[in-house]
Amino acid sequence: MNAELTQNDFLNGLVTLWQPKDGYRAGVDPVLLAATIPAKAGARVLELGSGAGAAFLCLAKRVPNLVVHAVELQPDYAALAHRNAKENGVDATIWEADLAALPIELRQMQFDHVFANPPYFDRAASTAAQDAGRDVAMGEDTPLDTWVEVAAKRLAAKGTATFVHRAERLLDLLSAMQGVLGSVQVMPLQPRVGRDANLVLVRGVKGGRAAFRLHAPVRMHEGDVHTRDGESYTDQIRAVLRDGAALSFP
Repeated sequence: MNAELTQNDFLNGLVTLWQPKDGYRAGVDPVLLAATIPAKAGARVLELGSGAGAAFLCLAKRVPNLVVHAVELQPDYAALAHRNAKENGVDATIWEADLAALPIELRQMQFDHVFANPPYFDRAASTAAQDAGRDVAMGEDTPLDTWVEVAAKRLAAKGTATFVHRAERLLDLLSAMQGVLGSVQVMPLQPRVGRDANLVLVRGVKGGRAAFRLHAPVRMHEGDVHTRDGESYTDQIRAVLRDGAALSFP
């Protein structure tokens, strides 16, 4: 990768991530996503659209001895994911591939958990980013239906598929899950007291038959306004972002 890189700490330095100084950069979203995956030691996990690897690395540091696979379309980011996995001591197989046309070897595998942070913005309703890497990561070229369909196909029976997305895309995500994933749960993420949720964590189960559940919002920050410099995360979210705690669906 010719772009200038920075090395950033996640989980209080438990994970160190090389990523482009300019372009798509991992924030809190993949960390929150990783915290919700109900994996146990030895489970087989697959991340779709891994970027530089923040989500699968955070998950692997919380849960030992996982069998980790990740798919990333962009060669530069796939290379970074491989480098980051190696430098963080995580044994992960990185597939440089289009999730809509997975290699046959990967299509023959099944996983206990599949997770993804799909591009947030509909191409038809958003402006392209100047940086090509960021544009691919944030702009939806592959339909959301395809992300969900591929995730469901790669799941073993009773496996979970978990997504983080913008709240405004929740209806699209639920529509895509209809008929391919059951036991669907939604956890809204609320920035502050009195604010609408801007992100949602959504989970479905392959072959699940439980009733749909819309959980109470999880609040990200203390107070109803930002009143001081520095972070203002709630104790629950601070434990996830700093200590690698799980963020369990109730």
